[in-house]
Amino acid sequence: MLKKKSLQSHSTSAFSSRLLPKFSGSALTRLLPLALTAFLLLALIAPDVSAAAAKKPKPSAMQTYVDAMQPGWNLGNTLDATGADETSWGNPKVTKELIKKIADQGFKSIRIPVTWDVHIGAAPNYTLEAAYLARVRQVVDWALAEKLYVMINVHHDSWLWVSGMEQKHDEVLARYNAVWKQVAATFKNYPDKLMFESINEPRFTDGGTTDEAKATAMLNELNKSFHSIVRSSGGKNTVRPLVLPSLESSPTQERMDVLYQTITGLKDPNLIATVHYYGFWPFSVNIAGYTKFDADTQNDIIQTFDKVHATFTAKGIPVILGEYGLLGFDQSTAAIEQGEKLKFFEFLGYYLKEKKITSMLWDNGQHFGRTTYKWSDAQLFTMIKSSWTTRSATAESDLIYLEKGAAVKDTSILLNLNGNKLTSLSVAGSKLKQGSDYTLSGNKLTIKAAKLKSLNKSGKLGVNATLAAKFNKGAAWTFKLTVYAKPKLNNATGTTTSFKIPAAFNGDSLATMEAVYAAGGNAGPQNWTPYKEFAYTFSPSYSTGEINLTENFFKEVNDGEVILKFHFWSGEIVSYKMTKSGTAVSGVAL
Repeated sequence: MLKKKSLQSHSTSAFSSRLLPKFSGSALTRLLPLALTAFLLLALIAPDVSAAAAKKPKPSAMQTYVDAMQPGWNLGNTLDATGADETSWGNPKVTKELIKKIADQGFKSIRIPVTWDVHIGAAPNYTLEAAYLARVRQVVDWALAEKLYVMINVHHDSWLWVSGMEQKHDEVLARYNAVWKQVAATFKNYPDKLMFESINEPRFTDGGTTDEAKATAMLNELNKSFHSIVRSSGGKNTVRPLVLPSLESSPTQERMDVLYQTITGLKDPNLIATVHYYGFWPFSVNIAGYTKFDADTQNDIIQTFDKVHATFTAKGIPVILGEYGLLGFDQSTAAIEQGEKLKFFEFLGYYLKEKKITSMLWDNGQHFGRTTYKWSDAQLFTMIKSSWTTRSATAESDLIYLEKGAAVKDTSILLNLNGNKLTSLSVAGSKLKQGSDYTLSGNKLTIKAAKLKSLNKSGKLGVNATLAAKFNKGAAWTFKLTVYAKPKLNNATGTTTSFKIPAAFNGDSLATMEAVYAAGGNAGPQNWTPYKEFAYTFSPSYSTGEINLTENFFKEVNDGEVILKFHFWSGEIVSYKMTKSGTAVSGVAL
């Protein structure tokens, strides 16, 4: 079970001085009055650089603290699982070795989400299960021993029971307060590298609240109660860093403004704001034709974190991006094409660094193996890790398609150099020769036809070679050189719970699917667009040679004929006619 989501540069200035030319003594004597006059005039009109520097505020202690946390990682779908123990969502029990391995990857902080719900006793005391509290403490101890900054919280309780606060105000508040009183008492003498987050993605819609003002008021009450409980619990809790979220941990301006008012109203220098970010929604789930990391997707990052910075960081309140990733990952990490995915994480990491926002990668077990201690996508992690310190070059695509039987021509690709320089292009460790194998003009990389032919001697369908482009800094970029023929789909029958279209992909890869009624209008979920959500409504299986249309898709398809258009990364489009009658489904290749 994967976690469901409800969400949708600092600059420096410098100046340089030039050395005065050398003059003879008499010339210098004549120039001195003129120089003095010029100096006085400049003093009157030039900005007072030293004064400006003096006025520039130094980073607060909390900003320095948050800076030291970068980068961070989430131990997701584990202690936050909602079953009897941390394994109930399919992940193994946390080990000391796992925590050590995470620290070895270069992470400086760890967020340990905790769901307390089934481990809370009955009213009125709401006593936490001793064994579970001890287990949380054990994992915290392991993390601190690895010199990691640690964040713990009240996690999925937010929608399990806190969301019902409007109808059960006193009960929810009493239960919430009881949890934090016990957690605060347990960790009151822990070092300040342990911080508390009041609640994860707080929302009240699950409990039926539809009024934003009421939801805002209830969150303010929870945040302030949390703050009061921790600060009055003694020990190091009197100054412990505390993390407060906006409603739903959303970075919308209105919700951040409310959080800003809450934080400033508490008059506590040891408070940190937190929001979550899972990208521009259409791109993040691959819907509405947003298959590429385009200007809209990039601008969403810029606009979001410009607002976050202006609302908090620029005003002295540090920010932790408590979770980030792509929403499509909840369905499949393949929902977004590899190169487009890499560009998203490269730019996001760069921009967060510019805005001095510490980031914590959401990982529910899909990225770093809990027992293998290996990354499921090493290329993705390399790109993310590189973004912690520098920019990496990318390209308009990581795909080079050659149609089988067609004449091979020079292929040009635009690079996004991001201030870097191409140093080599190689295949299996063998460097290509600039000039004869490829040319580079500005940011335009052209691979010669003769070289492409030599790399595709076998002519087999699929990836024939991987070209690695290396740069003077940052991560390498790879191009998958692929031979393809137009994909072919075959007739099929099935049901709304199991309908698979036999497919000969012929070396190609599926980008997206359109679905429209033959009589007119868009078919399937999100019918404001003909382009359906990848993995949620359809998914290709290259190993078995089929395209699966999911039950989610058919739940919102009317009886009748539906025309499907499958868009492939080569540029090919293949049409298919599907007929639904009750639970019966049939399909015919067009």
